[in-house]
Order: sequence, then C-alpha cells, then structure tokens
Amino acid sequence: MADTDKTATLTLGNESWELPVHSPTEGPDVVDIGKLYARAGVFTYDPGFTSTAACESAITYIDGDEGILLHRGYPIGQLAEKSHYLEVCYLLLYGDLPSAEQLEDFENRVTMHTMIHEQMHNFTRGFRRDAHPMAIMVGMVGAMSAFYHDSTDISDPWQREVASIRLIAKMPTIAAMAYKYSIGQPFVYPSNALDYASNFLKMCFSVPAEEYHVDPILARAMDRIFTLHADHEQNASTSTVRLASSSGANPFACIAAGIACLWGPAHGGANQACLEMLREIGSVDRIPEFIARAKDKNDPFRLMGFGHRVYKNFDPRATVMKQSADEVLELLGVENNPTLQVAKELEKQALADPYFAEKKLFPNVDFYSGIILEAMGFPTSMFTPIFALSRTVGWVAQWKEQLSDPALKIGRPRQLYTGPSMRDYVEVENR
Repeated sequence: MADTDKTATLTLGNESWELPVHSPTEGPDVVDIGKLYARAGVFTYDPGFTSTAACESAITYIDGDEGILLHRGYPIGQLAEKSHYLEVCYLLLYGDLPSAEQLEDFENRVTMHTMIHEQMHNFTRGFRRDAHPMAIMVGMVGAMSAFYHDSTDISDPWQREVASIRLIAKMPTIAAMAYKYSIGQPFVYPSNALDYASNFLKMCFSVPAEEYHVDPILARAMDRIFTLHADHEQNASTSTVRLASSSGANPFACIAAGIACLWGPAHGGANQACLEMLREIGSVDRIPEFIARAKDKNDPFRLMGFGHRVYKNFDPRATVMKQSADEVLELLGVENNPTLQVAKELEKQALADPYFAEKKLFPNVDFYSGIILEAMGFPTSMFTPIFALSRTVGWVAQWKEQLSDPALKIGRPRQLYTGPSMRDYVEVENR
C-alpha cells in the first residue's frame, strides 16, 4: 500500500477533516477512514461493504468491468491452461510460481497428508444418513481442531504451515467421505500414486468390488474446476474466514466458518441453481419459451449461469471451463441425459441471440462447471462441497496473509442503529 499526494476532505457542518488516500498496484484509490470515528465522531454506512476495503492483500485482483482475474499477477486463463491446481496452490500460498524442486516437494507434502485421523471416520458415521454433504463438511472441518492439536497455535509459524498443508490435503478426502456417506457406500482411502484431482475422483466413484481407472480427460476437467475456483478476492466466504481469524480462532474453525458461509445459495450454490434451471426447462423444445421469459422485464425469471455480479463484461474463467465442458461431453456424450442436451442447446441459442450479447450475459464459470459435474455423475448436493474443496487454498492463503499483517485487529463492523432510544423498564403489572 502506497500513500498518494492526494487527500479526501470530509465536511460536516462547519468542520472539515483531511483523509489520507492510498494507491494500490491495481484498481481504484482507497480513502482511509480508519481514524474517522476518533477524529470526527461519525461512522460510514456501506451495506454489504461493496465500497469498503476491509484489508490490504497481495493475493488476488479482480477487475469486473474488464473481465480480469489475477492470482499474484498471473491471469487466470494462463494458469488454468498451462498450470495445474497444486501449482496454483503454491502460488497463492507463497507468492511466486515454484521451481521444479519446490513443486515436487510441495506435492509430496500434500500427498503425505491426504489421509485423515482414523477416529474421524467414526465421527462422520454419527451424522444421519440423509445429512447434506455440506453439513458434514462444516462439522468435519471444524472437528479437525479436536484431532490435530499440534497445528492450532496460530502464533507458531510452523504450526500455521502444517495446518495449511493439512487443510489442502485432507479436504478432498473429507468431501469424498461426505459423498460416499450420503449414498451409503464405504469410504475409500486416498492413493498416494494419484494426482490431486484423480485421487478425488477415485475416492468418490470407486468401490471395493471393482477396479477403477480415472480417465485423464475427467481428471483434467476436475483439476480445472479446482483451479478456477481457488480464490476470488474478498468475497463473502473469504471475508468470513478473515473475520473469524481476526478473533484468534484456530485455522480449522476459520475454514469451517468459510464453508458455512459458502453454503448460502447466493454464494456457493450458483452452479447448483443453474442445473436446477436446466431441469426446469426440461427439454430442448422449451428453450425459446424460457429465453423469451428472460428477456421479459415483467417476468422475474432469469437465466442462471449467465452474466456475473462481479464480471460486467465476461467471466475470464468461462473460456477455459467451456473447453473442458466440450471435452467431457464429447467423452461421455449427452444422448441419454436430457439436462445436458438442454444445456448445450441453451448455450448455442443464447450466444447467438443479440439480446444477450448487448447485455453481456455470457455463460459464466458456474454454467460450465455445473454441466461438467452433472456429466461426471455428481448429484447437485455435491456441487457446493466441491466448490469448498477448491476454495480452501484461497481461504488458507488469505488467513495466513492476515495473520502476518501488522495492522491486524479484531473485526468490528459498526451499525446504523434505528431501534428505540433509551427508555425505563416498566413492571409487568403496569404494562
């Protein structure tokens, strides 16, 4: 963060205050109001914190108007096309792309931590059989602090490092266990011979009675889903992790808090909502009807998976994800899946319609990732757990960065109070 020669002036009545302005490496200047209340006795009001920078970060930058997403300065398209998930994890955690030796060491450390404490299997079996996989994820990750006491001291840099590796390594195992438990199949142990994405697919889809071989096209598509969801700046779940961390909570509690926030349908459920919309459409011949509804300003229906709250131009992640979707659908086919048939035709008709081009309502990453996960055989209840698995490294990187920030203080948002003024208690017989 660099100060500029500029200042902002706030005037209230006959008094004025000069506020410092900071200049980021990318993005708009930031007015520093950190001492505003102490100096002027007023708060600012910003519902949703959409105009407030709550932290200083060097991890991820988004320019929604231009369709830019950078991790440590690298465009997401290049990372998704040329790199792979664990290399991106290293980049997010440590700031630079690794050398070959550094990457090999990092991959080995993650691989050696993929198993979970055996007693956690018993913990998982305590959930009801119909428990949502996200409920299991929240509980399991929060419970890690009860099983891994040697990596909960946030003041110890080595324990922070161990906790980071454990979370990244064990999250696929936990997510796969949540899935297996929900369908009544036995848990599958991780395999050190497989890469990160292949290992996850094997833990989800293999059974003890049969040999299972991971198709490299599916593994690559899964790896891209992980990569494209690895971090997304100060979104709701990341901000939740940072807020929990500011209290000094242990790392597993902080990440569990992020998972709980991601569970909300307005955040992590977008690809699930997209698949549910495709099922509502039902058949290819009904697509024109739903496109017409999407254009009708008086109809509340909206095409899920098109456009993005942050990206006002196009979603830079969608181009790479579309390539994976095309590869997966070519491999697995869509002939026997009406939902995927609707998805392919809807994409075709929407991209050819001038209305969507003018409104910049292009298919986003959630549209394509939902298609891929559906084709692979995942139920929609697993879409958000896979999102949580992918985003874990981003949460961990943000958590580690915050703990090393000398300006760290416990989060304490203010409020615009509109309740009653002070009043005296009235005895019950006099009310």
